[in-house]
Amino acid sequence: MRKIAFFPLLLVFAFVFWGCQSDDPEKIAERDRQKLLKYIEENELDAIEHSSGLFYVVEREGSGSVHPDLNSLILIRYTGTLLDGTVFDSSNGAQLRLGGTIRGWQIGIPLFREGGKGMLLIPSALGYGTWAQWGIPRNSCLIFEFELLGIL
Repeated sequence: MRKIAFFPLLLVFAFVFWGCQSDDPEKIAERDRQKLLKYIEENELDAIEHSSGLFYVVEREGSGSVHPDLNSLILIRYTGTLLDGTVFDSSNGAQLRLGGTIRGWQIGIPLFREGGKGMLLIPSALGYGTWAQWGIPRNSCLIFEFELLGIL
């Protein structure tokens, strides 16, 4: 009898353990990195890898004298897509406090100055992570094409 009762319990633990492994941050980070590298290669992008795991493409660094920081109110034009090209958000001139945005923006946008234009390729951990948001599936890499119109 103990063997019969033990087997279902063993199955439950195995499924729980396997399920937890799929959310391992290191595995997700490596999977995201590979997806982003593939996207970069397929789209022939000249991307730079940041130590955070973010990739960025500089089309125009900008001519302003300062870079925004987390306290900056920025005016930005952007389009956000998933790796498959699905647009999930865009704005032709949003005013945002940089500190109130996703971590990928907080790291990537300060790499540009006012007037800068480029692309951020954001791993899921620097986006919305394991939470699905506004049509963005959990653990999604995000692509933002943007132009930093102003630092207000």
